[in-house]
Amino acid sequence: MKATSIANHEKTFFETGRDSDGKEFVLTNMTVPIKGTNQVMPYINCKSKNGDTSFFYQEKNTKTQIVLHYTAGYLKGDVAALSKPNNHVSTPFIIARNGKILNLWSSAYWSYHLGSGAIGGNTNGSKRTIAIEMSNIGFLKRIDNKLVTVYSDTDVYCDISEKQFYTKLESPYRGELYYARFTRRQYHSLQLLLRYLTAEYDIPREFLPEEKRYITGAENELVNFKGIVSHVNYRSSGKWDIGPAFDWKKVIENIS
Repeated sequence: MKATSIANHEKTFFETGRDSDGKEFVLTNMTVPIKGTNQVMPYINCKSKNGDTSFFYQEKNTKTQIVLHYTAGYLKGDVAALSKPNNHVSTPFIIARNGKILNLWSSAYWSYHLGSGAIGGNTNGSKRTIAIEMSNIGFLKRIDNKLVTVYSDTDVYCDISEKQFYTKLESPYRGELYYARFTRRQYHSLQLLLRYLTAEYDIPREFLPEEKRYITGAENELVNFKGIVSHVNYRSSGKWDIGPAFDWKKVIENIS
């Protein structure tokens, strides 16, 4: 999908509440206060129209970390993938490119999101963490003057001249040089969501030091760290979310 088509793609989801699998959701605009501030966080309660809750576990566990991901997709497909019946691979939050925060289920509950082979174990890690998915296609491949997605060499995302849609790193990260850019509205909403979650669950607003931010962590150090990390800290290969193409400085400076 072209980057210029994404806004309309998201618009139709918010109009119809229907994901790419045809599942229907009831979308309700809501707000929640952020503890210790005079701020509120707007979000959209996104509940399956048929009442399905089979893709997460309604079990509460102490939360010690927030793990950032990107979806490697587009919003309708993101919602579809994270709400597959009986799949138990999901996250409570998805941040659309237009900045709207979708809440699929209570962040007090859990579902698998780290994956097989995750440092410290997928089950234990998923239980004690809160996952946030940023809707973003991920890394891009250059073919001539086009940037295409991982899904197909003919799936053009943008032209190399459309620099507003991508970030080119100075050196490749996990073998990839070009990454789809996150939007200003996504950063703003992520900052609000992180303020809310850290206050709600008493999670420190701490980040890994830069030299450890983009690598897989040592098990004891990572498991015992209380704060905000990303998927790549748990997986040594096969994942790129969220690496140095993400503006960590902007987030850190605005939630501290």
